[in-house]
Amino acid sequence: QVQLVESGGGLVQPGGSLRLSCAASGMIFSGYAMGWYCQAPGNRRESVASITSGGYTSYADSMKGRFTISRDNVKNTVYLQMNTLKPEDTAVYYCNANSAYWNRNYWGQGTQVTVSS
Repeated sequence: QVQLVESGGGLVQPGGSLRLSCAASGMIFSGYAMGWYCQAPGNRRESVASITSGGYTSYADSMKGRFTISRDNVKNTVYLQMNTLKPEDTAVYYCNANSAYWNRNYWGQGTQVTVSS
């Protein structure tokens, strides 16, 4: 059974940093593209950053230069380092695993990030 478990969310002041982690189990982690999405109240879920199985990364324009996605294929974990956080970054952040080859797509349960003074 595939599980994606996010951690690291919380309350942070504007300008602060957080590091989200997503631990995967029950899957061949290295074969999946991994991504982070966010969803604020009343909004649709949007892509934040992604990293392919080969390590190629991409980011939403509003996150470029502030967020960094990385993966550890030994620990089966994907990370999202978030710096210079803004109140508009407040959202639930979800981890995603996707494989076009295996036609599989999985979501974590989400972790709340709140940026407020």
